[in-house]
Amino acid sequence: MQLSDNTIFITGGSSGLGLEMARTFAPNNHIIICGRSPGKLKKAKQEIPSLEYRQCDLSDPEQCKELALWVREHHPACNILINNAAIVHREPFYKDDDALIKADYELQTNLMGPIRLAKHLLPVIEQNSNPAIINVTTGLIYVPRTLYTYYNATKAALHSFTQVLRDQLKHTPIRIYEVMFPVVDTPWHDGAAPDIAITPEAAVKQMRKGLRKDKKEIRVGMVKMLYLNCRLAPGLAFKMINRLSNK
Repeated sequence: MQLSDNTIFITGGSSGLGLEMARTFAPNNHIIICGRSPGKLKKAKQEIPSLEYRQCDLSDPEQCKELALWVREHHPACNILINNAAIVHREPFYKDDDALIKADYELQTNLMGPIRLAKHLLPVIEQNSNPAIINVTTGLIYVPRTLYTYYNATKAALHSFTQVLRDQLKHTPIRIYEVMFPVVDTPWHDGAAPDIAITPEAAVKQMRKGLRKDKKEIRVGMVKMLYLNCRLAPGLAFKMINRLSNK
């Protein structure tokens, strides 16, 4: 995959992995990001003056549509979409009176948001050279971590959708990639990332390496081992992932 001279739209680009992607790709590409927090978006702009941004809550279908229209109007050269944004809830399902509200919020953000943006932006992406959609998932698509009540399921669904979309578009120039990250030490963990977490810099470096090699499924770091363990001994893999200790 060509990693320069692109117009790249990154969701959830104002912090964590998304911001590291923006930093990494900015020197040789035109970067656009979106996020829910205007404050974080402005801070990202201060750090990376060349990027452009738009505030959006991806759980809202109308905001997704408006965001896509804005990209189509103001950035018609957009050729790469990175669906990175995600949220998580950790409250136990059976104890939480708001469980269904939270489940729907995660579903709309983590799964339907990427699906909507892919649908709305495909007409823009496909008309440009080096067209691609990159969906960000996790090693937890193979083995769920029970601390995350809905997150595992939303990412597993996105993994399945990505495989379907890749096959349906195999006769077109549009390439569909999936990057499966391990535990990464970002604000997403609220200061309690497991001890095995890697840095955002290391994670995105491996992502770039996989994209350069045109790997359609990029298993970063420990995800490779988790994938193999899940295939050979799924019960043991489940126990191991759920024994992780936090900082």
